Amino acid sequence: MAEQPPQNDEDRGFLRDQVTTGLSELRRAFHVLRHRGPSQLQFWFIALLVGIAAGLAALLFRKGISIIQGVVYNSKDVRALQEFVTDVDWYWIVLIPILGGLLTGWILHLFTDDGRVRTVADVIEGSALYDGRVEKRAGLASAAASIITLSTGGSTGREGPVVHLAAVISSWVCGLIKANGITGRDLLGCAVAAAVSASFNAPIAGALFALEVVLRHFAVHAFAPIVIASVAGTVINRLAFGDVTEFILPVNTTLDFYVELPAFLMLGLVCGLVAVALMRAIFWAEDVGNHVQTLTKMPRWLRPACAGGLLGVMAIWFPHIIGVGYGTTSAALTGELLLFEAIIFTILKVAAVAITMAGRMGGGVFSPSLMVGALTGLAFGGIATSVFPNVSGSETLYALAGMGAVAAAVLGAPISTTLIVFELTGDWQTGLAVMVAVSLSTALASRLVDRSFFLTQLERRDVHLAAGPQAYLLSMFRVRNVMRDEDHLHAAAEDDIWAMIEQGIYIDPNATLEDAMPLFERNNDVFIPVATMGEEGKPPTILGALFQMDALKQYNRALAATSAEEHS
Repeated sequence: MAEQPPQNDEDRGFLRDQVTTGLSELRRAFHVLRHRGPSQLQFWFIALLVGIAAGLAALLFRKGISIIQGVVYNSKDVRALQEFVTDVDWYWIVLIPILGGLLTGWILHLFTDDGRVRTVADVIEGSALYDGRVEKRAGLASAAASIITLSTGGSTGREGPVVHLAAVISSWVCGLIKANGITGRDLLGCAVAAAVSASFNAPIAGALFALEVVLRHFAVHAFAPIVIASVAGTVINRLAFGDVTEFILPVNTTLDFYVELPAFLMLGLVCGLVAVALMRAIFWAEDVGNHVQTLTKMPRWLRPACAGGLLGVMAIWFPHIIGVGYGTTSAALTGELLLFEAIIFTILKVAAVAITMAGRMGGGVFSPSLMVGALTGLAFGGIATSVFPNVSGSETLYALAGMGAVAAAVLGAPISTTLIVFELTGDWQTGLAVMVAVSLSTALASRLVDRSFFLTQLERRDVHLAAGPQAYLLSMFRVRNVMRDEDHLHAAAEDDIWAMIEQGIYIDPNATLEDAMPLFERNNDVFIPVATMGEEGKPPTILGALFQMDALKQYNRALAATSAEEHS
């Protein structure tokens, strides 16, 4: 055997460099493990506890609705509530939602500043603007109001209130450990993930819902604790209800499924329009409710009772609108409804949800969007299978795809909604049908509203989160915290300040940089005087000046911090 030639100096140098680099990486890894490992494990343990607490909150919320609903309507099975309602005298069907509305209105009047139920939109706002915190007092009151509403005839969903209740828990923990912004948002995501996974027995979808809808980014540092919390929420659900899905689906996919893909594309467009109709109906009804309340000088605590009366009258003939509606959703997914029933129930459910939300009775839009989507898909499938019977599969497959498509468009969560539906079935062919419908429904709906129901809600309150951090970061900083006071080394000249005030150019110290930037653009000034106007006949009080350079620096730092968090 020939003798191997000796390695030259270049090869030896290369190997030596590789060994040195490897040892350096090992030392760095050991340093990270030693100094950051314990704190990271501690945070994961806190995330686990938050997940358990949020999962228990979701469980208690669900059990509370079942107990109260069983007492009020003498119902043994909440999913088949409409069957028991038909045995109740008509005047009780009307009176129960009115009494529930009165109790709801009284709770919200006493424990909130504006009589408004806190929802997922407030959780998203808390994540973006308030370091992952939400209002605790108003949040607990909203949870109580939502339980009463869903137990006494309200036509909304339980997942939205549960998400906000979980956010209240994470906010309390954040205050306890004095969490900073990044930690607060991560814990908020943990709580939301656990609440959603506990509601649907869907850990993957719960984790992605928190990232996609609430945090609105997929940062690696947030993924592990959120997954831990989501799994904890699922375990809580399975300990209480077993390893069962929310819906039992007899989905039968056939070889003709692939030929039907164009039909699912059409279904996606239809579902997008239905989702927009649902959202706009809610907003229109809310505007009408505000107008009527102002016109009649109705006390705000009476508004939910009036909405409850309308719901009660509808429920005399159509008890399917009462409560969460999972019984009707299951009937749609199993094909137990006729075509005309699916169409009528869709219209009635949209009207009932709009009345409930406009009446400020409480609840969320998650479950209603699932029900409306399943009914829409069933109706579409009934038409499609009758027109093309030779190349059509099951109507229930259309119902399932429609459920995902409408819900995804309303929530602005195509990824997590698709996974929720997939976790309900475990069938990849079903997953493909849902993905096709979801993609077109969300693409269409997001252009007709501000991306989702929640972000449109915030836009209506002048909270601009839909366009991203560049649109809302300026609103986070008060002028008084960025301005230069009169004692600053590089303060503005007093004569220049007075000259600008005489021209009407000044800004209040409590205004935000969002208010200030248009003034800079319009006047092209280096600074804007900061002053408070005195009483009539008295000169204004000058506090300092806001320099454009300082405002831009603050904005740039905020953008950099946000980008660093989202990519860490």
